[in-house]
Amino acid sequence: MTSLLFLSQLMAFVLAIPQACKSLFTLLISASGSPGFPQGSDDIAVLTKFKATNPEGEESNGPLYETNSSAGSELPGSSEGLSSTETTLLISDHQGTAKRFNLFLRRRLMFDKRQQSKDSIFFCDGIRRIDYVLSYVDDPKQEGDKKMERRKEFENNLLKSGLELETEDKKDSEDGRTYFIKIHAPWEVLTTYAEVLNIKMPIRENDIPPAMENPFECMFGLFRLPKEVMNPEPDYFTAPFSKQRQELFCIEDENTFFSPSVRNRIVYYILSRCPYGTEEGKKKFGIKRLLSNGTYTAAYPLHDCQYWKKSRDPNCGNERYTLYTQWARFLRFYKEQPLDLIRRYYGERIGIYFAWLGFYTEMLFFAAVVGLICFIYGWITMTDNMSSIEICDESIGGEIIMCPLCDRNCEYWKLNTTCESSRYSHLFDNVATLFFAIFMGIWVTLFLEFWKRRQARLEYEWDLVDFEEEQQQLQLRPEYEAKCTQKKKNPVTQEMEPYLPITSQALRFCFSGATVLFWISLIIASMIAVIVYRLSVYAAFASLMEDTESLRPISSLLTPQLATSVTASCLNFVIIMILNFLYERIAVWITDMEVPRTHLEYENRLTMKMFLFQFVNYYSSCFYVAFFKGKFVGYPGAYTYMFSKWRNEECDPAGCLIELTTQLTIIMAGKQIWGNIQEAILPWVWNWWRRRRARTNSEKLYSRWEQDHALQSFGPLGLFYEYLEMVIQFGFITLFVASFPLAPLLALMNNILEIRVDSWKLTTQYRRPVASKAHSIGVWQEILNGMAVLSVVTNAFIVAFTSDMIPRLVYYHAYSTDQNSPMSGYINNSLSVFQISDFPSEPGASPGTFTTCRYRDYRYPPDHEKKYLHTMQFWHILAAKMAFIIIMEHIVFIVKFFVAWMIPDVPSEVKARIKREKFLTIQILHEYELNKLKENLCNRTDYQVEKEVIATEGKRELAQVMG
Repeated sequence: MTSLLFLSQLMAFVLAIPQACKSLFTLLISASGSPGFPQGSDDIAVLTKFKATNPEGEESNGPLYETNSSAGSELPGSSEGLSSTETTLLISDHQGTAKRFNLFLRRRLMFDKRQQSKDSIFFCDGIRRIDYVLSYVDDPKQEGDKKMERRKEFENNLLKSGLELETEDKKDSEDGRTYFIKIHAPWEVLTTYAEVLNIKMPIRENDIPPAMENPFECMFGLFRLPKEVMNPEPDYFTAPFSKQRQELFCIEDENTFFSPSVRNRIVYYILSRCPYGTEEGKKKFGIKRLLSNGTYTAAYPLHDCQYWKKSRDPNCGNERYTLYTQWARFLRFYKEQPLDLIRRYYGERIGIYFAWLGFYTEMLFFAAVVGLICFIYGWITMTDNMSSIEICDESIGGEIIMCPLCDRNCEYWKLNTTCESSRYSHLFDNVATLFFAIFMGIWVTLFLEFWKRRQARLEYEWDLVDFEEEQQQLQLRPEYEAKCTQKKKNPVTQEMEPYLPITSQALRFCFSGATVLFWISLIIASMIAVIVYRLSVYAAFASLMEDTESLRPISSLLTPQLATSVTASCLNFVIIMILNFLYERIAVWITDMEVPRTHLEYENRLTMKMFLFQFVNYYSSCFYVAFFKGKFVGYPGAYTYMFSKWRNEECDPAGCLIELTTQLTIIMAGKQIWGNIQEAILPWVWNWWRRRRARTNSEKLYSRWEQDHALQSFGPLGLFYEYLEMVIQFGFITLFVASFPLAPLLALMNNILEIRVDSWKLTTQYRRPVASKAHSIGVWQEILNGMAVLSVVTNAFIVAFTSDMIPRLVYYHAYSTDQNSPMSGYINNSLSVFQISDFPSEPGASPGTFTTCRYRDYRYPPDHEKKYLHTMQFWHILAAKMAFIIIMEHIVFIVKFFVAWMIPDVPSEVKARIKREKFLTIQILHEYELNKLKENLCNRTDYQVEKEVIATEGKRELAQVMG
């Protein structure tokens, strides 16, 4: 039986030799004409080309490049792109090369007639997974010899680094013009770079008992997802991968040991450092530069299946389909997020973003409930507000004649014309406003402290406890290495590395800073322009509403003040969007110009530039209404003018808070609506249009790489803009929340939609991003902390100076004359008297029967010896405002710091589990080393063995004590 089996295998091998020789001969004949084919390389020992055929004899794939490096070949990368540490770990043994080549021949013989699905994520042999795809367009009119030479050199170096390439010919693509180069990382490459990148891999299943279950868990069953979705893989003890200790790790199958996200991360690391030649005396490398100069049109890892249906291939994980059905659909908005599956499919960086966004949304629920209660309280007590009652009363507000609000073409007006706006002002300007401002100061502290605890738990669960972000991010950016020609010795690694001279850095920073200041000055100029618009069009609105009969029925609701405020807010929003659109591109350009040394440094610099600009852009108008409008007006006959031409704006008799609320609502709601349109609808329309233009035959099925090629690129800054959007929203609900208690509710509704929009577009409209690690939200944590502190100050000033609460309290306790109704007479008390004859020039029509008008201030009347000077009540109110600010800030800050001190950043349970896991991991590693030592010393004397064993056990005990 054994002899028959041997003869059958020998016969199969002999019969396969002619086909292999034919394929090799075909390759050698056509190599010079194959796009991207490495020619004339002495380093490539074996280079073969095959055409896979289906049972009908049709070609199912383009040319296949397969390489096995000889002992003298240059592997993972080259000396230009890798450090000496990485170079020492490269593949260079003859046995591994021969083994891979023999395995390849067996695979080709086995799968030569395999009919492969076009939705497959494997090479044409059906075994080797596609870890990355490059594409380029073969257009002789636009194609230069330089691009072809770059591709040839780049792909040649990829082959030298150990990667395997397979090219889909352009005639097999949908448009007939695009080549697709599929990349596979074999086992040797994966293990090499897993060690270089210090990737943690499982060594044993975690046997630590899980934490105690929540006794109220049954109450949340409606919001839970199936266990197989929430926990797609068992929990393991992990350790940094080591090629010398492979048997220590749980390697059941080499094809599935490294997850697809880890594989595409490793391949991208090689692509970003692979050289492609020397131009203008500088060494050029990196896929990013090849994409920017048009050598390649796209580079991306593949999704594992179509999002709306599972793959027919049982070797596909179908994780994209699971994410779409369980996470990305809006009807699942009430369900928890499958964070472990998100992390497994997209990597830790994207996983931590969705974890933060979900936690932020959960915490917003409590703020929204309290804010809604405060709003309902204002609604219920609106009819009992004495101020609005007096303003609306015909015998009080109807008899008070107010001074004109501009110097020309403005009439004297009656106080009761602001009746409706004063009523609605009470919705947000009441006693509950003070309570809500204090509550939000404490809420923001609880949010940040509880997030630190949640983040610590995720670090433990995702094996990021010992992860140093610098370990990954402090690697030099390829762009930095390419632009810096000078080198110096690194004091830590003692290796020569490129650096940018201090003089060049200073010049770049000066130019960058000047650019940022210029754009911020543009924001301030645009805000001043909007203020001028407010001042100049008020008279136009006043005369329009007076002269237009059709507008008179709504004149009680839409006053000239409100019309001016609404239109100015809309105009300001449009300007904000335009400036924001332009500055985004400027910020990226000047950050690139600075040539940051590391990825972490690049992101931090860009973050600070964008946040500083958007902080001024979005919040400047709100700061103006809250802290400047109506504060420096002067009084009739001695008004304060802007640029000696436009008279400063006055607040409504009921206060400026309603105008701040209007401004905040328009900007916040408009930004959220536009953001959702930009994030969801535009990518969908763009992808639909690209598919429609590219489809030459609607019956032809896209291949998996073509389907992903038609999608949008998420880009390295995709998450940056998501964080920036949410942090700006966080500022709206914290910095100005005292003026708008419904802001957290609007943010909550937006974020419920935002989670599903972000998940939907990431799963369906974007190519799969390259997986990367992150153990926190990074510099955004410090920005949130800074905004939390600033929010206490801004809300205290809003309550004191923008709200009418303090003047009412001073009147109630010190100036009220009616014990039965203490607030009666407040409106008359808050308005001063001006003699019309004291106007330098008559601002409006002749007053006729009245000789005085009223204005909002606390000044002596014209018949007093201190004519038009501030009364003592004004100074009492000012002192009360300052005292309130000091007291409120101290109370909130004391509570904030006490809460932060009481809540530890890392839960005690997580601390214990981290220590326990470290102890067990060290024990497993030392037991492994001890067993290896015993095996190595089995042929030595008993005394030497015992001595080595005692020394090893001593090291283990010492490590346990120190750990």
